Amino acid sequence: MLRRAATTVGSACKKYDLNCTKFAKNRRTMADLQKIASNNERAEALINSIEAEIYGIQQQLVERQKQELIKENAALAKEVGAALAQLVQLELRNGKKQIPVPGARGFCTSAAPVVLPTEAGPAPAAQASKVAKDPKEKKVKEKKPTAEKPAAAPEAPVDVGRLDLRVGKIVEVGRHPDADSLYLEKIDCGEAGPRTVVSGLVKFVPLEEMQNRLVVVMCNLKPAKMRGVTSEAMVMCASTPEKVEVLSPPPGAVPGDLVHCEGYPRQPDAQLNPKKKIFESCAPDLMTNDDLVACYKGAALHVPGKGKVVAQTLKNVNVK
Repeated sequence: MLRRAATTVGSACKKYDLNCTKFAKNRRTMADLQKIASNNERAEALINSIEAEIYGIQQQLVERQKQELIKENAALAKEVGAALAQLVQLELRNGKKQIPVPGARGFCTSAAPVVLPTEAGPAPAAQASKVAKDPKEKKVKEKKPTAEKPAAAPEAPVDVGRLDLRVGKIVEVGRHPDADSLYLEKIDCGEAGPRTVVSGLVKFVPLEEMQNRLVVVMCNLKPAKMRGVTSEAMVMCASTPEKVEVLSPPPGAVPGDLVHCEGYPRQPDAQLNPKKKIFESCAPDLMTNDDLVACYKGAALHVPGKGKVVAQTLKNVNVK
């Protein structure tokens, strides 16, 4: 009996120890769960704080961009106003009449006064209807206002500035098929494609000296047919009846360089009008000087920053 009682007590003690162990584990588990819950609450509070900061930063950026756009719009409005004022001034200068835009028109609410007939005669309305019905009354024709013609822009002075002189390069040259005294050339003037030029230089310049040569070309002559070929420019030369030399651009010049003349602003016509004889008026004053420099009224023809246009040997002769 005693042995059985001891066994029962031992078994009960073991169960008690096991329950204590389980209880301790459960207490630790509850503590861990509380810690996790606390951490979750702090993490959620931190996330909410970060989201609030991000929202505030976004609002600041939006407000800053809004202010920048307002400033930009104000600047653009000033530019538009200035451009509009400049346009109005240019139109007035060119003789275009400015018509003011009418403002808002209100409705008329007052009634027109009524004129009663008197013994002296019928009412004005009756007189008006009588005049309108009288077929013998002649209608007076209203004169239409004549439109004001815009004032013509002042024409530039007739001088070398009206000539479109440029540097060109002869990229192809040969004899004209229908004229022994003419060269047929392709000249690169710095444009999309070369110009076709017909020159009467066969008697004065050998063919091999023309190939790949830099020249000075007048580009705003009216194109003209020469023996069936349209010539689109003219090669400038120092010339006498016995000898002709092609003018040479300065070293370093390239096709398309513009030729200027000291004291005469370069403002060439898009195309010279043959009836106005502009080149013919300038030609007598286009000459080489003692230093072989091509000049207009003594002022040198030059490519800015590169040098002067010269002949090889001909001094004090016409350039044409």
